[in-house]
Amino acid sequence: MKKTLITVIIILLAGTSLLAQKTAKFITAGTIDYQKRVNTYAAIPYQVRKDIDPTMLAQFQRMLENYKKTQPQFATFNSSLSFANNKMLLVPNKAVVPFQSFVLNPLTTESNTIYTDLIEGTITVEKDALDEKFLIKDKLRQAKWKITDETRDILGYTCWRANGIVSDSVYVVAFYTDDIRVSGGPELFSGLPGMILQLNIPHENVSWTATKVTMGAPAKPITPPQKGKPVDTKQLMLTIQKGMAAYKAQGLNLDYYLKILGLM
Repeated sequence: MKKTLITVIIILLAGTSLLAQKTAKFITAGTIDYQKRVNTYAAIPYQVRKDIDPTMLAQFQRMLENYKKTQPQFATFNSSLSFANNKMLLVPNKAVVPFQSFVLNPLTTESNTIYTDLIEGTITVEKDALDEKFLIKDKLRQAKWKITDETRDILGYTCWRANGIVSDSVYVVAFYTDDIRVSGGPELFSGLPGMILQLNIPHENVSWTATKVTMGAPAKPITPPQKGKPVDTKQLMLTIQKGMAAYKAQGLNLDYYLKILGLM
């Protein structure tokens, strides 16, 4: 009887220890480095209207072919996401030599500075556009997600695939881990029961992948950016639409530009 009691106690203690270990590995504070990767050869053509003058279209196609001969197919941009206490701050890591594209395309620019308060459901975004800095304050963007059974290992974390629709019609594929118990991700993407470590927008030829996860309290305080002209998302889009009307006459696909600008 005594041996049986001892055995039961050992089993219970072992189970408690394993549970504690499992619970302890859940991350609620840390920093994630992301790399955005854009297939410029595929993305840049979307920026030009197909109904422009044939001479202008032929000129653009020649410029694109010359671009392909001198520039790499994939452009990369790096950013860091700090998170703690259900607050997040995404900051771009400025490149020593900025990427040069011969057409305007929000995909081929660095990330915005984005502060997210998951408790309040709000965002504050510092964005550069039209040679001006804007400070966007708005509600957290909602996405429609469907979680699947597919998994993928990213940096040692088991990540679940979720297919989503954002901005009413844009299809995205995310892989998130519930080992990081924060509903966040790169750029403005969130809303899953864990942190997104990889995200793809297939039609737009762009992806974000975590390259490093650092556990523990971030080195700097997580506070919202302060610089820029105060606007909400709707006001910004109207401002951009008016300010870039002249580019439309020069062949810019303004509808596409605004669509991409609204995603990130």
